[in-house]
Amino acid sequence: MTVTPFESPQAWTALSACKNADPDELFVSGAAQNRAKAVCMGCPVRTECLSDALDNRVEFGVWGGMTERERRALLRRRPDVTSWRELLETARAEHLAGTQAV
Repeated sequence: MTVTPFESPQAWTALSACKNADPDELFVSGAAQNRAKAVCMGCPVRTECLSDALDNRVEFGVWGGMTERERRALLRRRPDVTSWRELLETARAEHLAGTQAV
């Protein structure tokens, strides 16, 4: 898998697994959130989606496989992070480098 930067910060949305989904299915509560999160599991741009939601403090909906409650908890645990996009892209690159070395 090759990681390539996108031309614009939101260019990743064209590749999202949910691009043709009904938006109401992603802005749900309770058990329905698990169904919404399942859409994210195989999404090729899950990291970009999650980092966008975290960097922009998106309050509602499932983004990058995380609910608003999960994102709030993550933001509270890591108040020092100034760019989630940078952090997650670096982590992904390190993970890929480690798996290719094996």
